[in-house]
Amino acid sequence: MGKLVVLTLLGVGLALVGERFVAFRERINAFRDLEPVEPPNCHLIEGIENGSEDIDILPSGLAFISSGLKYPGMPSFAPDEPGQIFMMDLNEQNPRAQALTISDGFDKTSFNPHGISTFIDKDHTVYLYVVNHPHMKSTVEIFKFEKQQRSLVHLKTIEHELLQSVNDIVALGPEQFYATRDHYFTSHFLSLLEMFIGLQWTYVLFYSPREVKVVAGGFSSANGITVSLDKKYIYVADVMAKNIHVMKIHDNWDLTRLKVIQLDTLVDNLTIDPDTGDILAGCHPNAMKLLVYNPKDPPGSEVLRIQDVLSEKPRISTEYANSGSVLQGSSVASVYNRRLLIGTIFHKALYCVL
Repeated sequence: MGKLVVLTLLGVGLALVGERFVAFRERINAFRDLEPVEPPNCHLIEGIENGSEDIDILPSGLAFISSGLKYPGMPSFAPDEPGQIFMMDLNEQNPRAQALTISDGFDKTSFNPHGISTFIDKDHTVYLYVVNHPHMKSTVEIFKFEKQQRSLVHLKTIEHELLQSVNDIVALGPEQFYATRDHYFTSHFLSLLEMFIGLQWTYVLFYSPREVKVVAGGFSSANGITVSLDKKYIYVADVMAKNIHVMKIHDNWDLTRLKVIQLDTLVDNLTIDPDTGDILAGCHPNAMKLLVYNPKDPPGSEVLRIQDVLSEKPRISTEYANSGSVLQGSSVASVYNRRLLIGTIFHKALYCVL
């Protein structure tokens, strides 16, 4: 009798694991094939070889690009090299990427940049907020951009108990920002188990010098975050749920979920087209190829445009799609004056004239 009970429990346990495994493969699009959509006027950006995970473009056309991310479970082509911030002037006829120097006093050897966001103060000073993972921890670094010197002056490091497993950030004021937490557990093994089980324990937090609080929860893996042109709405990508949450900003910085835009791809970083207000989403069409990297069958890249975001039926179109033969593991797309930049977690970056 005892053996029968043990065998029954073992069978139930294996069945549950099998069901979770099938569901997990479906969530990460393990069986999805990608139809190519490639604009004719595109080329890889010289000098960016080890990722371009996030991109933020100023209204003036200066683009900031975070590069060199080392992220648990993701490939890295330069695991021993520190990360960098590149800049491109998209007003130039043939813009080139230039690595920005960082001021002394900041630990550049452990610089591991992830999501970034710019903020322009009333006196036109440009600040760059960077999610950093020194020694696989999470901090937010604030830099002042010196245009003439093409440099970043480090001003402050922000740490807080709620700033764990931070993925992306959107700055809305001096030392005021929203940030996403993409995993509840900080252990790599437990974070994988968290994804496998399908827990929805991650969140969006608001930070200011006066107050730090969770303002939205219930995400499988809160990832990219950005703000609408009129500053009334926050858009949050839930990468494992394959959707984008549209949230209203309240006077106390709390967020209310208005709608969820469901997609058929794993959504990473989000940006806004400054001319139309459309969302551009860097996506992973098949995340299994990210988790189990094979250079002979690399992860593809996909960029979606979401129009009429607040309408009952937003329009979704594909701006770019490639199986990995050109660009692997797209994480972001950003546009300025019909010039499109597409970044990746660990690979190269693409420049297109639309």
